Amino acid sequence: MRGFACAHHAEKRHRLDRTLTNLSKKGYIGSYHYEKDVKYRPFSALLPEGSNTKMLYVKLVLLILTCGCFVSLLNSPSIHHDDEQHTQSSVGLSTVSYEGSGYVSDVTVDWPKISKAVQQVAGAEDGGGARRVALLNFDDDEVHQWRTVLPRTVATPVQLDHVGSNVTWEHLYPEWIDEEEVYHPPTCPDLPEPAVPDDDEEEFDVVAVKLPCRRGGSWSKDVARLHLQLAAARLAALGGHGRRGAAAHVLVVSRCFPIPNLFRCRDEVAPRDGDVWLYRPDADALRQKLALPVGSCKLAMPFRALAEPYVASAPPAAKARREAYATILHSEELYACGALVAAQSIRMASGSSERDMVALVDETISARHRGALEVAGWKVRPIRRVRNPRAAADAYNEWNYSKFWLWSLTEYDRVVFLDADLLVQRSMEPLFAMPEVSATGNHGTLFNSGVMVVEPCNCTLRLLMDHVADIESYNGGDQGYLNEVYSWWHRLPSHANYMKHFWEGDSEERAAAKRAVLAADPPVVLAVHFVGMKPWFCFRDYDCNWNSAQLRQFASDEAHARWWRAHDAMPRALQGFCLLDERQKALLRWDAEEGKAANFSDGHWRVPIADPRRSICAAAGDDEVACAEREIKNRRVEGNRVTTSYAKLIDNF
Repeated sequence: MRGFACAHHAEKRHRLDRTLTNLSKKGYIGSYHYEKDVKYRPFSALLPEGSNTKMLYVKLVLLILTCGCFVSLLNSPSIHHDDEQHTQSSVGLSTVSYEGSGYVSDVTVDWPKISKAVQQVAGAEDGGGARRVALLNFDDDEVHQWRTVLPRTVATPVQLDHVGSNVTWEHLYPEWIDEEEVYHPPTCPDLPEPAVPDDDEEEFDVVAVKLPCRRGGSWSKDVARLHLQLAAARLAALGGHGRRGAAAHVLVVSRCFPIPNLFRCRDEVAPRDGDVWLYRPDADALRQKLALPVGSCKLAMPFRALAEPYVASAPPAAKARREAYATILHSEELYACGALVAAQSIRMASGSSERDMVALVDETISARHRGALEVAGWKVRPIRRVRNPRAAADAYNEWNYSKFWLWSLTEYDRVVFLDADLLVQRSMEPLFAMPEVSATGNHGTLFNSGVMVVEPCNCTLRLLMDHVADIESYNGGDQGYLNEVYSWWHRLPSHANYMKHFWEGDSEERAAAKRAVLAADPPVVLAVHFVGMKPWFCFRDYDCNWNSAQLRQFASDEAHARWWRAHDAMPRALQGFCLLDERQKALLRWDAEEGKAANFSDGHWRVPIADPRRSICAAAGDDEVACAEREIKNRRVEGNRVTTSYAKLIDNF
């Protein structure tokens, strides 16, 4: 389908054959911009018109001397820059960048703010005595200054060996791992543990860590930055022994916010003060997260957990948590039917589950559709739509930042989010044992946001909302944005969010194996993700993706038929929300003709259409004459269908 159908009914959530390498990088913090057509003028252009040659040489000599002095200044010991940041100095501040015993970081150490933060720790268990502080990634000069500025603390530098230079983010977050261990168990690179001095047997009250921050491009996807934060968390968890489960405070010095699902904003002792952040993590929650793999190089949930009840190493209090499924609607025309069937599939797969199902709906969803959602089992929660500031008007991703409202569901401790174009085939209950953010891989180092485990919190919502202007999404949508914020994510088995997608390079054996997974009875996957044309926009007779050259990679009659079985299990009144309008019927006829012209060997275009919706007028209140007139009008839609090619549309997704 072209034009309207493709633009509105098929969106990109994963890698297609066309990659997004040509996406603009404008808008990143710290990015550099240049003009492509800059013309370099000869040195004579530096002289005013009419100047002589002798003056030119004099100016050249002066210019060379000036440049030499500037280079010498840059390389002097007192001034040092990293790749993208300039350092500052002022009264009460010290700035150091080094490579010897720590990771390079040019963050300005603001001693008055650090002193203020440490004072908030004083007066705890030992009646206000000296605070024991572990210093991570501070150099010798900074350790000396710490002891000078904060004499009532006992500061202990902690050694942390660097991760090997051959370990990249792609090693920690590979695109593919052998989930079922057919060939070998997946492994992760080793990250050195912090080494506390042997003579230091007492617990730390504070773990202070200084983090690098490139502040350009994917600044959060930095191996050193991740390593330091995990090391600080381990020290903090150790510091909790003997304190009735409480961890040591964590003081972070950084220009960029720490990992929000490791150092949670709900655990902040006080709001951020410049580049200083102070946390008091929950020790049990921290230890649960530290038991996870360092990246997505291993499954965070064993593959076997999908076939049996699974309980993660969570604290006993977790059993009392309130938990819910959630979805989001910001277009009743496109996704209301999908949300209704998704609810039906959750109830069919989960049996007697008492978990709530919450549908977040914006102001464009009518009262009629809200009522239908409630009948289907969703608790309807109104939200204000959030615009993606970089999306074009009326684009598919214009309002998908509304997904951030998931974090407003604070009456629940944990939420499993499901896109409305998913069909649940088996219970999703095991996912509630996982922490934020747990998801399946998408492509490269990224996760797919169609199924996510999140932990709602109002301050996390504020963090997401506050940075929409300065964090750029790789794909222009919520998925790219969330991957920048939650760079430390935990891999679920792909069967938790199984993409209905067949790669162009798949062998016949691989494609057959995927079709067997989709056709398995009883099902083997938890949920199928309907990328491409959605089942409710096709006739029920077959998957209409077969009739488009660009969408055939998403075609599966097995998955299509299973979706319709869930549809047919709904009350008949709800099935009325899945009718086809006359324009869509015309587009489907057009695509069948395109498939016939291309003589696709699968021959789906030959299948006679028996779907009863073909003869039902979708518009409420229309009489047969009005429907017939619209049918005739839309049979002439062909002339308006070819204005935009599939290739261009898919490149934009």
